[in-house]
Amino acid sequence: MSLIIMARSHGLFSGRSRHLSRHGTLSKIGLTRLINRFDVGDKVVVTPHGNKKNIPHPRYRGRVGTVVGSRGSAYVIEIMVSKSAMRTLVVPQEYLQRLTPA
Repeated sequence: MSLIIMARSHGLFSGRSRHLSRHGTLSKIGLTRLINRFDVGDKVVVTPHGNKKNIPHPRYRGRVGTVVGSRGSAYVIEIMVSKSAMRTLVVPQEYLQRLTPA
């Protein structure tokens, strides 16, 4: 009998199990999250939740960005990563929340 060695997976959540643990339950996406609409210039917060393949990278969780456009049902947002670096992300609407003024 020969020993079969499988290659290590390098998938989307590889090595991130303790950061992305759902504590046994999957978070649910409500209907209001699915019908959110944003205008250009709105401030939004990136909140990845649920168990889907198209969630934004976990490093952008909780970041505040500005909507600069839309692509299909997703939105193009600009996020300030450091003092001088901006990132442009395409994020589906169910992972965005409107920033409420304090």
